[in-house]
Amino acid sequence: MAEIGKGGTAGKLAISVQKRLTRAQEKVMQKLGKADETRDTAFEEMVANFNKQMTEGSKLQKDLKAYLMAVKTMHDASRRLQDCLADMYEPDWFGKEEMDAMKEDTDTLWLDYHQNITDKSLTSLDSYLAQFPDIKARIAKRDRKMVDFDSARHHFSSLQKGKKKDEAKIAKAEEELGRAQKIFEELNVELQDELPSLWDNRVGVYVNTFQGLAGHQEKFHGEMSKLSQNLNDIMTKLEEQRELKKDAPAAAKTGEGSKSEGINHSDSASSAPKSAVTNGSGGDLPPGFLYKVKAVHEYAATDGDELELKIGDDVLVLAFDNPDEQDDGWLLGVQEAHWVQNKDTSAKGVFPENFTQKV
Repeated sequence: MAEIGKGGTAGKLAISVQKRLTRAQEKVMQKLGKADETRDTAFEEMVANFNKQMTEGSKLQKDLKAYLMAVKTMHDASRRLQDCLADMYEPDWFGKEEMDAMKEDTDTLWLDYHQNITDKSLTSLDSYLAQFPDIKARIAKRDRKMVDFDSARHHFSSLQKGKKKDEAKIAKAEEELGRAQKIFEELNVELQDELPSLWDNRVGVYVNTFQGLAGHQEKFHGEMSKLSQNLNDIMTKLEEQRELKKDAPAAAKTGEGSKSEGINHSDSASSAPKSAVTNGSGGDLPPGFLYKVKAVHEYAATDGDELELKIGDDVLVLAFDNPDEQDDGWLLGVQEAHWVQNKDTSAKGVFPENFTQKV
């Protein structure tokens, strides 16, 4: 059995070698102009389009993979940067919990972005390109079978034109010609149906690839923009708090005299306004007020007993009921606009003195 198997393999090899030799001889004869060649310019154009399409698709696949690698690199860099910020951010700083949550959200956003592009853009492109090797192989096979057909056609023709006609050989050659023609035409018809359809499909593939990519980019950058704005807000608030702490010692120094002045004038409501008028605005103040100040910086109240300030606000300063309650650098007052409208001090609150100046 082994010997028969070896013989069968050797026979197939001999046939294959003979086919390649016959094809090579046929191609030489065609190039020398001694044998005509079957040509199909329409099909050749289809093959040119196929090769162009395969080259462009492969380049798109390569560049999309490079883009995904860049996204992964940016993700890694972003993670390291977020880790660095989280390590440096002290527990008592403003927005510590928000910072930790933002770190997780940023990492998740990068992961989803990379995964979406992989699943919906790259995977689709991979499936599209997976069909090209098989079609390329069938085009090559069709070309080989076309040479076989030409060779069989020329062999049959030469036998017919020979001076000594061997009918048996002619019949066999005619049979081989018919078989070669059938194989060639079956492949040729299949490819002529597939190649134009494949060429048209490239538009849909490109649209889906880049439309999907654009959608993922829009969503990713939109969400990342929100996180970036949140980070900016936290940093702004942290800086504001740092400035307030830094200004507190200076406010304490400038506020000591005003505090004592407030204590001295709180002894009587009737004498306080006159003293304040002389040293402050140059006009009579309502009873009970020490003097008037104007806000030169905005101040956002952080507690219910604080007074909100906007640049240009006029504030009427009051004495503390209990001088011991006055913190260094802080004053008690009510918006002049509120007093004019309501004639009460129910909306009074404390505010940093160094955010205002006397008028």
